[in-house]
Amino acid sequence: MSDVLDQSEVDALLAAVDNGAAQKETAAGAGSKSKAQLDVSVYDFKRPERVSKDQMRALSALHEGFGRNFGAAISGYLRTIVEVSVAHIEQLTYSEFIHSLPNPTCFNLLKAEHLDGQLCLEISPLIIYPIVDRLLGGSNAELFIPQRPLTQIEQRLVQRITDRATHHLSEAWSNLTPVTFRVEDFESNPQLVQIVPPNETVVVVGFELKMGSRAGTMALCIPYNVIEPIMGMLATQNWFSYQRKGAQEDHIRRLTQNVSNAPIQLRAFLARTTIKLNDLLTLQAGDLITTERESTEDVLIQVEGKNKFQAQFGQYRGKRAIKLTKIIQQPIDASAEKSAAGEGK
Repeated sequence: MSDVLDQSEVDALLAAVDNGAAQKETAAGAGSKSKAQLDVSVYDFKRPERVSKDQMRALSALHEGFGRNFGAAISGYLRTIVEVSVAHIEQLTYSEFIHSLPNPTCFNLLKAEHLDGQLCLEISPLIIYPIVDRLLGGSNAELFIPQRPLTQIEQRLVQRITDRATHHLSEAWSNLTPVTFRVEDFESNPQLVQIVPPNETVVVVGFELKMGSRAGTMALCIPYNVIEPIMGMLATQNWFSYQRKGAQEDHIRRLTQNVSNAPIQLRAFLARTTIKLNDLLTLQAGDLITTERESTEDVLIQVEGKNKFQAQFGQYRGKRAIKLTKIIQQPIDASAEKSAAGEGK
């Protein structure tokens, strides 16, 4: 193809320049190019993202700890292994959350004094009926899941599970703010519960519960107006500092309490001696066994098999007693330990 323009094309080009069409076309092309370079993101006003990704990750980490503690609690209560893990966390409108739930289901309304609004805790019938069956002594071998609301007796049994859930949920949230959750109401039809407007943003934390061959879901719905006052604490840096401080203090407190109440064995070695086997077989009640140790010498005290103290043996208020005279800072050599062990025989 030739690059040379004929006379008609030259005339058309000159006419376009005179009319300003070429300038408009050039400006339009430049404008479209600048628009293409802009970073444009789609924003849906029906589903506003009011919680940042860092705050969502903080909420996920918070409820992962809750899932582990809650799973351990109900495992001990049901005497079987129950695994609770965070399956997903997302932002929805309240209407989308409600329409995603089965009907009937186990729908609990949670309330805390220091927080405005209510939370929703929904437990799927696929796992709540096996839990009820387990509490009543069943084996869950071939359990039929009924499509009906829970009876009053079943609700009382489920309340023992939800009470443990609110207890550990309060512990998890206490790293952010002092709060105590409680179950305020129960409903089997989630369509009848309207705690916030349908278009209000909520954070839904989905859990997966596994008990043997049975599995089900649990969902915690947190309206934005509930967590809005503590959103500043959900920043990644602040959250990890709160979590680390709270977990460390709680760990030290529990460790100190458990160690303080732990029973230990204390043994006092009074003396040692050797006798013949024939003399040992002929020993009778009232016989005396003499040793080479003086009565005024210190006796060795062992704590859980470790040489720890030296003490004087005596009597206190009618009972045999030992009075500590020295703390052994360094362990005795091997020969002394062997000697102490021989004294206990």
